[in-house]
Amino acid sequence: MALKDIVEQTVAGLGYDLVEIERSAGGLLRITIDLPWSPAVAAGESTGPGEQFVTVEDCEKVTRQLQYALEVDEVDYKRLEVSSPGIDRPLRHDQDFARFVGHVIDVTLKQPLGSAAAGQVSPTRKKFRGVLERVEPATDASPQAECAWQIVWRDEPVTKPGQKISKKRPPAPTQALGFVLSELKEARLAPIVSFKGRAQAPDPEPQPSDLN
Repeated sequence: MALKDIVEQTVAGLGYDLVEIERSAGGLLRITIDLPWSPAVAAGESTGPGEQFVTVEDCEKVTRQLQYALEVDEVDYKRLEVSSPGIDRPLRHDQDFARFVGHVIDVTLKQPLGSAAAGQVSPTRKKFRGVLERVEPATDASPQAECAWQIVWRDEPVTKPGQKISKKRPPAPTQALGFVLSELKEARLAPIVSFKGRAQAPDPEPQPSDLN
């Protein structure tokens, strides 16, 4: 069996979701797991407690089972590390995007915008940061059509330290980038720390100027 299949079956069999598999130098095999998520639970339709997070005990349980499964299938690795997603967790599936609507994310396109930039941003730009939104499908869309998403942001001018900003200066226009998952090279939660709790606080005006 392929490594991904072994890990995915083992993780799912224990009741967790597989987020990422990484092989690093020195034979390190890093597995990232998360608790299952569904729109119903997020909407408060579950009678259980609020949002929960992966614990050390969860990681230890998955580690023990993976060590056994990898040994049985003779997978070559030196060290196994199982952890929960970080603040820059990857987004790979439609369910990931649905879960984090309203959060700030970083996306990298497979191809630069080119003529589609329409003079609004650099045509060679591939990296963007903005607030994630879901785009409602067209009424005539095929049932097999990919889910569409977009991020919105404002490219505010960079100010120098100590520079005063006039209150009369109009805000930068809101921009939007629509996409489907097949157009993305990578997507991750923006590593923005919120001191109000573990959940990332949505940012109405993310600043992506350093991503050009």
